[in-house]
Amino acid sequence: MRTQIDIAGLEGARAVVMHPEHDRLNVMLRQLRAIGLEVEVAWPTLPASAITADFTLYDTDAGHDAQFPWQAGNAPMPMIALVGSEAPGRIEWASRIGADALLVKPLAASGVFAALLMARQSFERRKALLAEIDALHGRLSARQTIVQAVSLLAKKTGSEETAYDDLRKLAMAWQMTMEDAAVQIVKHKKEAGRYRDCS
Repeated sequence: MRTQIDIAGLEGARAVVMHPEHDRLNVMLRQLRAIGLEVEVAWPTLPASAITADFTLYDTDAGHDAQFPWQAGNAPMPMIALVGSEAPGRIEWASRIGADALLVKPLAASGVFAALLMARQSFERRKALLAEIDALHGRLSARQTIVQAVSLLAKKTGSEETAYDDLRKLAMAWQMTMEDAAVQIVKHKKEAGRYRDCS
């Protein structure tokens, strides 16, 4: 899964920086603006507008879970940790909250561009992997439904092989995938069972 790093698209991107006031903070903010980002600084509360930001940069020294309206690790944008303390607990928290890249304090102009690119690529890769996992879960669920449908049909035919062939023929006749045909068969069986229970 080799992808090219896209260096375009930073111009006009929005970044929210969650960090307490500090002299060195202004150096990093100037660099973000020089790269072309619109920057909003917030502390200690993340503004509602942050949900549509393209990047969030957050302080790991004083940051905490309650500052973010999303679940840890499920940020809707790339996250860049601003790391001062290398205490294991702070590093673990930065990772758990969803760091896609990091900048080590003292904050400076150097490394900002690289961190933005790395964060975006890491975030996109994670999104792609989660979509792939969802698709695999869907396929697994569909296979389980096919097994259920074949099992139901096999009760009539006496053979799983014949039942599988019948499922394939039904799917062709109904002009749908085998997975969709299996769903219909299982659904019909459940509804028929419910009506039988009512009588």
